[in-house]
Amino acid sequence: MNYAVIIAGGSGTRLWPLSRRSRSKQSLRLVGDRSMFQHAVDRLAPLFQPEQIYAVTRADQSALLSSQVPELPVASFINEPVGRGTAPAIGLAAIQLRQTDPQAIMAVLTADHYITDTKQFRRVLEAASSLAGDGHLVTLGIKPASPSTGFGYIQQGESLGTIHGFPVFRVERFTEKPVLDVARQMVTSGRYSWNSGMFVWRVDRILQEFRDQMPALYAQLTEVEVALGSSDYQAVLARAWNRLAEQTIDYGVMEHAADVVVIPVDIGWTDVGSWASLADLLPPDQDGNIFVGPYQEIDTHNTLVFGGKRLVATIGLQDIVIVDSEDALLVCARNREQEVREIVERLKINGDSQWL
Repeated sequence: MNYAVIIAGGSGTRLWPLSRRSRSKQSLRLVGDRSMFQHAVDRLAPLFQPEQIYAVTRADQSALLSSQVPELPVASFINEPVGRGTAPAIGLAAIQLRQTDPQAIMAVLTADHYITDTKQFRRVLEAASSLAGDGHLVTLGIKPASPSTGFGYIQQGESLGTIHGFPVFRVERFTEKPVLDVARQMVTSGRYSWNSGMFVWRVDRILQEFRDQMPALYAQLTEVEVALGSSDYQAVLARAWNRLAEQTIDYGVMEHAADVVVIPVDIGWTDVGSWASLADLLPPDQDGNIFVGPYQEIDTHNTLVFGGKRLVATIGLQDIVIVDSEDALLVCARNREQEVREIVERLKINGDSQWL
């Protein structure tokens, strides 16, 4: 059987002050009246039934996410004691699926992406599942819209033809976020995709790669797997996770894995990782402004205001981001919104935990 595993444990520091420890970005209603996690579940229907959908999140986020999507069984939420990166999160889901269905094919998806062409998204998941059934590790590449330096890139190698109408290539290599000149060369060549962080594979195949490439992590996962369903499970999991180093699936496994293929797609994909990327999804007015919540403006241009219950009034502003939460207000130049995470780091250093 096929299963979808939604990774929903990110901190979202660049979306502060709305994204907090107690209210991660996956739980926020950033686009429309549904949270990012609800969107992630919604776009899987009718391809996956609720019992085929799992979510990996932090233990302190699980109840909130579960309340947002009550149709998912409580047992579908796989809780990490603390976040340790995508490699341990995916490994934890894989061992649980191995116990449920040793022949399982798992699609690893995310809750911090927005996808407009959900029909095409489901079609490519079906195509990737067919490839995964033959033993390939499949990654979904995004056709680049620009020479972005904010994404990793996947180099397409030998063509393997098509599957369900989608082109398939062997992966030549993964490249982390390049400098602008290199990104331009990659996009111009037509041989690169953005790395979406979405994968489809058989559970036994990915666990084999964990065993071969990350033996220390695999050993910890095996200890946890033995304790599944027992009264000792939470203690064993906590002990294992305390010993783990943080690692991504890209660095830990995919860069050196055998038989990796990529399907480049155009599905209206946006990585909602910052206020700028969110602004790309919301319609501006005739002056380039985006207002969420009550507002009044005079002579304001190219400004994003994401408000709450309070009225936000602006006069004579241009190229500004304003985010109003219950206890914190962000005002920054639009071309410096990537530095929001530095504010979060300073709050941590200063011990100002009430705003984290």
